[in-house]
Amino acid sequence: MRFGIRLIGYLGNSRHLVHLARLAEDAGFDSVWFPHDTFMHNTWVLTTAAAEATSRIGIGTVGTNPYTTNPCEIATYAATLDDLSGGRAILGVGLHTEKMVEWTGIDASAYRQCTREAVDILRALFRGETVNYQGDVFQWTDQCYMRMDVSRQDMPIYAAGFGPDYLELCGEIGDGSLPMITPPESAPYMVGNIRRGIAHSSRPAHVISGCGWLSLAESRQAASDVMRRMVAYFGPYMEEPSLNSIGLSLADFQPVAEAVASGDYDNAASLVTDDMIRLGVSGTPADVITQVERLAQAGIDEVSFGGPLGPDPAEAIRLMGEKVIPYFRQ
Repeated sequence: MRFGIRLIGYLGNSRHLVHLARLAEDAGFDSVWFPHDTFMHNTWVLTTAAAEATSRIGIGTVGTNPYTTNPCEIATYAATLDDLSGGRAILGVGLHTEKMVEWTGIDASAYRQCTREAVDILRALFRGETVNYQGDVFQWTDQCYMRMDVSRQDMPIYAAGFGPDYLELCGEIGDGSLPMITPPESAPYMVGNIRRGIAHSSRPAHVISGCGWLSLAESRQAASDVMRRMVAYFGPYMEEPSLNSIGLSLADFQPVAEAVASGDYDNAASLVTDDMIRLGVSGTPADVITQVERLAQAGIDEVSFGGPLGPDPAEAIRLMGEKVIPYFRQ
């Protein structure tokens, strides 16, 4: 089992996020990821700073969408990051929801075709080709080629998606995939859809990197309490089949969603039930080990932990490095 960590702006300012990336490298994490969320901390700036602050850990983006960021920009960003980091860049392309893109008035309904074409274009650019591309979404001219050296033509591209068809596409076109395993019980559903795509892929290997939420502490209650705000904000965006795996539905989140929409985040968190907390991996180190073992049995190759991490994120990283990661390295 490999371990990644996803660092989001809720954990602190940009300098603190880079500090946490350094701690994650010291703790033995394999990769550090920065979500490319609309109107949140800029992923490109953070990955650049993390590249300079670390020396071993892989550095990735989650859900760099080809709508608000054109593939030409994604390509030059990824190639520059890879050069700066000494070949440690991992490019995550796709969406975990189209709703946040549509906040800006962009029609993201063709997200599967858009992702497929973007990945085709990116791979061609990394290979040094002229990309005179005529697709359903992108129409490029013969002036579209990299005007800089690309050190790795086979830079890994991990596809992020949701829903059966999109997850299948992730398995087909990606070197890896970034499904949201929220809740962890949804992992078999995610893995099954991705593996259907892998069966149609010509890629030599595929890493299923499950994106879960973590709240880790020595106290189980303290870990659960801090998970509530994460669940309140993102729970209403979850897939119905995923929620069904723990006996919930989107309808259960309607009061929570209304409170968030009104800006009453305290009330939204108070409406999160104990069952809703099960959207994430929460508890003591022993609890986390048990849940990660179940994810491995479901076919997850790498757990990419994000969310609150714990009441004290730095302490949660330390606990992962001292008690959880070593258990799976033995």
